[in-house]
Amino acid sequence: MQSRHLIDLCDLTTEEWEELTTLACDIRENPERYAHECDGKIMATLFYEPSTRTQMSFQTAMLRLGGRVIGFDDPNNSSVSKGESLKDTVRVVSGYADLITMRHPMAGAAKVASMYSRVPVINAGDGGHLHPSQTLTDLVTLRNEKGRFDDLCIGMCGDLKNGRTVHSLIKTMSRFPGNSFVLISTPSLRIPLYVRDQLIKSGCRFEEADSLADAIDRLDVLYMTRIQKERFATLEEYHEQSGVYILDAEKMKAAKEDLVVMHPLPRVDEITVEVDDDPRAKYFEQTEYGLYARMALIMTMLKKTDKQLATLPIGSLHACGNPNCITNRERYVPRVFRRESDMLVCDYCDEHTLEP
Repeated sequence: MQSRHLIDLCDLTTEEWEELTTLACDIRENPERYAHECDGKIMATLFYEPSTRTQMSFQTAMLRLGGRVIGFDDPNNSSVSKGESLKDTVRVVSGYADLITMRHPMAGAAKVASMYSRVPVINAGDGGHLHPSQTLTDLVTLRNEKGRFDDLCIGMCGDLKNGRTVHSLIKTMSRFPGNSFVLISTPSLRIPLYVRDQLIKSGCRFEEADSLADAIDRLDVLYMTRIQKERFATLEEYHEQSGVYILDAEKMKAAKEDLVVMHPLPRVDEITVEVDDDPRAKYFEQTEYGLYARMALIMTMLKKTDKQLATLPIGSLHACGNPNCITNRERYVPRVFRRESDMLVCDYCDEHTLEP
């Protein structure tokens, strides 16, 4: 891997994705071969936001590779509760560990961590922005369950606005030939502008729909997501959107025999428990594939031996308009934008804003 950190899976080439998924599959088939690959290595898991599967699978992955784990799963149990900045936390922890895996509620937080860390940083989810290790999990699932990454009609259903797993997967799968997307959501939960721009730039076919029942018969892959309660300002706004899309046995009757149903979990009410027994439901297998995906990722990232701090970019006076952008909490971070047409795009959260 050319990139020292994994902030966005699109930091890697499609060839590197293939190499990682190949390695994950080999680990799955021959786990004993890799039992001591990380002997003497330490991974820090810094989870500023709740997690079950991502945190535990990263920790299990490191332990199965022979390494050790330090970190926290609640910032209130760390110096963060005393007001310590992300920069200071990362600078300190990167002196203790060989690798940092971080989840944070603010978009762009992992990118900021990579700027102040002397060891590789893996983005385990930054707010509603990106989740590259989940996307790698999804790729390993598709490789095993569909046998390919191209020529797939992929349905994404639920909270497409706040779903970081959705954003990462769309950005990744749009780079493979012949793929198309059916984006199923309510109008207020459509994909963000930066994800739409990625689809348009890639030339990937996509359509937006409001009915799961009407779309399911065309799909090769259905990626269900929960409505993310924690991303809404009020309970009233959440309840307006929850329960709109539910996958049940009746809808599955219209689906292809080789449909693959995926879900990053946790699920709330968007998939009924009766679907669990359908052989096309692969979301529990998906969690196991995630373990091997993260083992492959940890092994690969630990090959990065350069411990020099990155050179900080020159900041802009312009502020990001996204209140959930990390630059609006950690004020010392240099604000950086790229120009796209007449818009400025934040390098941390990909939010579009008019150029002043």
